[in-house]
Amino acid sequence: MKRALALSTKVSTRVSTRVSSKILSALFAVSLFSTAVASEDVAPQPAKPSFIEYTESLKQEALQKGYNQALLDEVFSSLTFHERIVKADQSQPESVETLSTYLPKRVSETRITMARMFYKQHLAELEKIGEKYGVQPRFIIALWGLESSFGRFMGNYSIPSALATLAYDGRRETFFREEFFHALDILAEGHINFVDMKGSWAGAMGQSQFMPSSFLAYAQDGDGDGKKDIWTNQLDVFASIANYLKQQNWNSSLSWGREVVLPANFDTSLAIQRGSLARAPWLERWNDSARSLANWNELGVRRLNNSALPARELKAALILPDGEGGRAFLGYDNYKSLMHWNRSYYFVTSVGYLADLIVAE
Repeated sequence: MKRALALSTKVSTRVSTRVSSKILSALFAVSLFSTAVASEDVAPQPAKPSFIEYTESLKQEALQKGYNQALLDEVFSSLTFHERIVKADQSQPESVETLSTYLPKRVSETRITMARMFYKQHLAELEKIGEKYGVQPRFIIALWGLESSFGRFMGNYSIPSALATLAYDGRRETFFREEFFHALDILAEGHINFVDMKGSWAGAMGQSQFMPSSFLAYAQDGDGDGKKDIWTNQLDVFASIANYLKQQNWNSSLSWGREVVLPANFDTSLAIQRGSLARAPWLERWNDSARSLANWNELGVRRLNNSALPARELKAALILPDGEGGRAFLGYDNYKSLMHWNRSYYFVTSVGYLADLIVAE
């Protein structure tokens, strides 16, 4: 009986083993099939073209747009990929400073002294340009000084190469690809020679640090020589800066704004709410904050010496660059114009401060 049971057990074990093997084999086959199907469903990602291949596509597009062959040969034969530009674009440091640490560096004693010197040196030309475009000369000098340290630091990258590098990198390909063709437009119009078209790693050019699209929209021929040269011609630089502000509704009867003191327990929701936004929604926030100076007076807002605000019929928005507890400013409409130039409260405030100090002697 025991022998029969043992034999029966062995038989059952063999059968069970065979069944398990068949099941495992079937499962393995299903797994292979599923993997094969999945592989067919997911198309392989195409390899990124080389920089040379990418710029060849730019050249073909440029040919279709009708640019001169000689110009394209000159530009495209010199295009260079700059790894340093990509690294700079990808690793821009986050701001960790406050306005109180930023301003002394941007509006240093050296810069103030130089700004006053250049203001006096070029005052005759600046007054003519200021009258033509409706912009106070001190703001032209302030922007010139802050953008390129009065033309001393403009960047030494070939603009087409810088823009092609940034377009190829792909983070903002559409934007930089368009700027590349704008740069070709500038060269085609003869405003600057290709070898002299230098600027920052980000593609900003000349003493006013215009992107190519800004050049095409705002650059001016300040001396009537038929060219718009923001690299070496100071009259062109001054006129271009002034025209930019004019086109952004600058009002020469106004200043930029002023620093103010807020009363205790002030409702800071009346200030422009912070956060990075496109220009249109940012302007909505500006309009939400804008009130008459009389209204701000009623709310207890005062000048730095604690006197009442000026009795003028104009509106201002409240700006807290560092948020609640930080320094406070009332910005007039010209502040909005400067924010179109560079949407940074720190930068715009530094322009206003330098402009005020130029004529504060």
